Amino acid sequence: MLSNMACSLIEHKRITTTLAKAKSLRVYVEPLITKSKDDTTHNRRTAFSYLQSKEAVTELFRSIAPKVADRPGGYTRIIRTGYRHGDNAEMCMIELVDFNEIYGAGEEKKTTTRRSRRGGSGSGAPKAAAPAADVVEDAVVVEDAPEAVVETPVAEVIEETPAAEVVEETPVAEATEEAAPEAPADEAAEEKKDEE
Repeated sequence: MLSNMACSLIEHKRITTTLAKAKSLRVYVEPLITKSKDDTTHNRRTAFSYLQSKEAVTELFRSIAPKVADRPGGYTRIIRTGYRHGDNAEMCMIELVDFNEIYGAGEEKKTTTRRSRRGGSGSGAPKAAAPAADVVEDAVVVEDAPEAVVETPVAEVIEETPAAEVVEETPVAEATEEAAPEAPADEAAEEKKDEE
């Protein structure tokens, strides 16, 4: 049964089954996908001994292995879909992670920026605009218009917009220090430094 389910999963990239069978299938098929990363005769024969299907082995080594080559593990995803009406068994869908266009389309890698306590002029803004600057560097020229009409490059527009600026928040500790009665003493010390 696991062999047939593994062949169906490899050929169709997604199958619907009960939760218990899906968990067993995950344990059965993930080591085969790991073996498929290294395309050798021995690994092909080992996969064939588990699957008993030439078409499934060919699909595994030809199309699945290149897509999962950089993934260290976790090739399958189990999504629970509810309960079956006949016997109330918990149903789920098991699928290969790299072949799902629905989840992969919305994901974008999130870049993180560090905020410093000091209010520097260039602390966070260049980091936020750097990826867009790599994409577009040339100006876009309108062909039918006179030469005086030149559009601004997208990279410059992004750097000028307020959304690209990093807003620094004042930490609670600094806000309490500013409101503390010791502030005049600090101002006097700063005035002495300025005079020197």
